[in-house]
Amino acid sequence: MGTDPVRRAAAVGALSLALCTPAHLPAHAAPTAPPVPLGGTAAEAAGAALVARRAASGAAAGGDGSLDFRHCPDVEELPAPVRCATLRVPLDYARPDGPQISLTVSRVVATGAGGAVRQGALVHNPGGPGASGMSFPLTAGLPGRERIAAAYDLVGYAPRGVGRSAPLSCQDPATRAQGPTQVPADPSPAYKRQRLAAARAYARGCARLAGAALPHYTTLNNARDLDVLRAALGEPRLTFMGASYGTYLAAVYATLHPGRVRRMVLDSAVDPDPRRVWYRNNLDQSPGFERRWYDFRAWAARHHGTYRLGATPAAVQASYGRVLDAVARTPAGGVVGTGELRAAYLQAAYYDDVWPERAAALAAFLRGDPAPLTAQAAPDPRTAAEAANATAVYTAVLCNDASWPADWQTWDRDNAELARRAPFETWANAFLNLPCASWPVRERQRPVAVGAQPERLPRTLVVAAERDGATPYPGALELQRRLGAGASLVTETGAGSHGVVGGGNGCVDRHVERYLLTGATPGWRVTCAPHPEPAPVSLDDRAASARRALLPPVV
Repeated sequence: MGTDPVRRAAAVGALSLALCTPAHLPAHAAPTAPPVPLGGTAAEAAGAALVARRAASGAAAGGDGSLDFRHCPDVEELPAPVRCATLRVPLDYARPDGPQISLTVSRVVATGAGGAVRQGALVHNPGGPGASGMSFPLTAGLPGRERIAAAYDLVGYAPRGVGRSAPLSCQDPATRAQGPTQVPADPSPAYKRQRLAAARAYARGCARLAGAALPHYTTLNNARDLDVLRAALGEPRLTFMGASYGTYLAAVYATLHPGRVRRMVLDSAVDPDPRRVWYRNNLDQSPGFERRWYDFRAWAARHHGTYRLGATPAAVQASYGRVLDAVARTPAGGVVGTGELRAAYLQAAYYDDVWPERAAALAAFLRGDPAPLTAQAAPDPRTAAEAANATAVYTAVLCNDASWPADWQTWDRDNAELARRAPFETWANAFLNLPCASWPVRERQRPVAVGAQPERLPRTLVVAAERDGATPYPGALELQRRLGAGASLVTETGAGSHGVVGGGNGCVDRHVERYLLTGATPGWRVTCAPHPEPAPVSLDDRAASARRALLPPVV
């Protein structure tokens, strides 16, 4: 991950989803429930409308409605001029005056630099589900963001369950697994039984710790919360930028409230087809990650002179395999086993800006120096609680949002078939999502029929990287189709980093800026050349051993 807070936030929202072409779907994959046309029950819809009207009335009377922006609490680590507030929303929208929860919100007001006319609030969701967008206002100070920051209040928030927003937990801290972990590349039946038991225990932990609140962590409720936030900000229509899972949230919001959409940037699109939410999406992610793992190995091979990992992708794979075997025998630094190694190198499938340091760490290890690998792959205790929270929210939302196969045989069959051609991430992704097979919520949501809104949407902008592994490109095509004739798609060709906006592609960023400032889109489908590949770094470069926070699961 780079220095851009938007990309860091999108990474914290980058759980293991999955998307690909229908041809990659095993024929026996379980069907999902039929979609609900516009989402939820009549009581929930009425309650959500009531809460939004109250928030709008408060905003009209007091300027910010129920949002009282003050200095941010120290725990948020957000310096001035960022200000923070809390937004009260119902836990259950069918009971608008029942139990309430508080969502944390951050904001920096439009600078008005250069005489810019304020256009309202730009709200950001970085994905996940499970990521916090509280750091988004910090982007106001980044180079290249001046014109957007001049015209918009930049607003971030932590969705329900995340951070200090009614935080969700599924494990007692004392019971969390301690490293190093050893994960077999080809799991045996006995290992699969262990993971199935662990998934069931995790699901029971979610039910025990969340209690009656557990069913209310859903995308539908996230969309309702977003509408209340819009109203509390005093905005008649929503201007929104979402990444990864944030694009699905935006698509659901647009289906529920097409008349309340002003502008939307949807970066690294989740496939919103109700038939793919979420089991099929997760299956389809594995081929995408396999392609990106190849991209990393091909890059390392092109820089064999620097890293000496091999002059072909296959030779680089062999070098990685030697490291994998070594940490299986003796964990690096006593803390990095095969599980930690795989998690660290999954980042290379998300973001190409980590390629130099990941390649350097492999090279150093094979030369007899495990320190860079240990620094990059060892879990950071300072972020353990945040990662556990992100995983809990991710699991709850995906498991609540749709039906999942309940029988292990279906999971085993589908993932065994995938693993034969996409071994890099298939089983890890399956085990991450396996709590959904025994999820202790009786009534799951039915996925919203995205695109079934009764009125035409205003112009929207979809942005995608052609080789994205986390949200493969066919999802962007499907999202554009469902958003309708006003949706424009900007494709970064030949690139695959997850989260394109702010990722170093000036062509993409110019399209985004122009759209946010004027509402103009560049056309039905346009392309941008890929951003430059990262340059190799010397093994002596200190950056090669710099620690990076490991990703919590992210869509």
